[in-house]
Amino acid sequence: MISFLLSLVALVLGYFSYGVFVENVFGADPSRRTPAYTQEDGVDFVPLGWSRIFLIQFLNIAGLGPIYGAILGALYGPAAFLWIVLGSIFAGGVHDYFSGMLSIRHEGKSVSEIVGIYLGRQARIAMIAFSVILLILIGTVFMSGPAGLLTNLGFTGLLAHPNFWLALILLYYFAATVFPIDKIISRIYPLFGAVLLIMALSIGSMLLIKGYEIPEIAFRSFHPDGLPLWPMLFITIACGAVSGFHSTQSPIMARCLTNEKYGRRIFYGAMIAEGAIALIWAAAAMSFFPGGVVGLSEITTTGGAALVVKNVSLGLLGPAGGILAILGVIACPITSGDTAFRSARLTIADAMNLDQRPLKNRLIIAFPIFAMGFSLTLIDFSKVWRYFAFSNQVLATIVLWTSAVYLSNNDKFHWIATIPATFMTAVVTTYILQAPEGFGLPGSISYPAGMICAAAFCVLFATFLRKRSLSLALLSE
Repeated sequence: MISFLLSLVALVLGYFSYGVFVENVFGADPSRRTPAYTQEDGVDFVPLGWSRIFLIQFLNIAGLGPIYGAILGALYGPAAFLWIVLGSIFAGGVHDYFSGMLSIRHEGKSVSEIVGIYLGRQARIAMIAFSVILLILIGTVFMSGPAGLLTNLGFTGLLAHPNFWLALILLYYFAATVFPIDKIISRIYPLFGAVLLIMALSIGSMLLIKGYEIPEIAFRSFHPDGLPLWPMLFITIACGAVSGFHSTQSPIMARCLTNEKYGRRIFYGAMIAEGAIALIWAAAAMSFFPGGVVGLSEITTTGGAALVVKNVSLGLLGPAGGILAILGVIACPITSGDTAFRSARLTIADAMNLDQRPLKNRLIIAFPIFAMGFSLTLIDFSKVWRYFAFSNQVLATIVLWTSAVYLSNNDKFHWIATIPATFMTAVVTTYILQAPEGFGLPGSISYPAGMICAAAFCVLFATFLRKRSLSLALLSE
C-alpha cells in the first residue's frame, strides 16, 4: 500500500516541480495571442475557459486506455506503478505539453503538420496517413467497446442488442464530429469528467478504507504467462504513462486555449490526472481478486478487462455506486471516440487546406471516415488491433523526437524530450522484433537490437545538432 500512496504523491509533486520546469524550458508567453483569437471561426477555433478545456482534454485522452491498459498492465505486478509514475511525469507529460503548445505556436495545426515542419515533407505525408488510420481505428473500437458494455448492463428487448447502442453511438459521434465544439462537446464533457474523477477517487478510497492489500513495488514480472517487463509492460500501459493518441487530441484544445499560461494545467495536468486514474485501476486490479495477479488473470481470461471493471465497481461501491462507475467507464471511451473522429477530420482538413467553416466542407470529410469506421465494426479485426498498441507508441516516439528538434532549433534544453524519445525508440523497436505479431525474435536478438536502434537515433540527432551548429557558425561569419 505504501508504494501505491507514494506513487500518487509523486504524481502530484511531479506536476508542481517537473511540470513547471518543462513549462519554463518551453517558454510559455502569457502575452502572446493564441489561435483561439487569431483564427476564431466559431467551429473549431472557439475561446473556452481553461477549466472546461481541462475536462475536455482529460476525457479526450482518458479513453479505455488508462483503465483497460492499467488492468492488463497489472498482470505484470506492482512494477506497473513505477512505469505509470515515471512515464507520466517524464514522458507522457512532456509529450502532451509539447504536442499542445507547438500546435498553439503554429496556428492550431494538427500533429502531422507539426511533425512535417520539424522533420520534413516526407515525415508529414507519412504522419497524415498514419494518424488518420490510427484515429479511425480508435474511433471504431470506442464505438464497439461502449456498445458491448451497455449491452451487458442487464437491459431487455431492443436495449439488449449491441447494434442498437452501436447505431446510437455512431449518430452521436457524427454530430460531435461536425458540430461546432461549443455546441456539444464543451457542454457535456464537464459532467462526464466530474463523474469519471469522482468514481475513480471513490474506488481508490474504498481500496484503502476496506483494507485491501495493495502489493509493494517489485522489479520483476508477475505475469502468469511469463511475459517480460521489458518491453511488454511499456506497450501495454500506454494511456496513463505515454500515448501517441494524446498528440492527436491536444491540437483540438490548442485551438480553444485563451492563454499560453494555461498550457501546463491543461496538457501536462490532464496527463498527470490520467496517470492517477491508471494507478487506481492498476491497484484495484492487483488487490481486489483472491490470489492477486493469479485471480486477475483468471477473470481477464474469462471476460476480459470489462468484467474486471464490472466486478471491481460493484464489489467496492455497491449496486448504485457500481453502476455509476461503470457508466463513467462507458463515458470514457465514448468521449474519446468522438474526438478521435473529429481529430481525423481536422487532420485531413489541414492536409487539404480545406476551410471548415462551411458545413458542407465538414461533411465532405466526415462521410468517408465514418463509412470506413462503420465498415470496420462489421469484421473481426482483433489481429489488426494488436498492432494498435505498437503504433500508438511509435506515434508518441515521433512526437517526442519532433519536440527535441524544436527545442534544439530554439537553443533550449532539448534533453527533456531527447531522453524519453530515446527510451521509447528502444521500447518500440524491441517490441516489434520480439512480439508474436512482429518478427517473433528471441530476447537475445531483440534486446540488443532495440538498444542499438535507440543509440543509432541518438547519433543521428547528434549529427543533426552538429550540422545545425556548423550552419549557424557559417551564417554568422
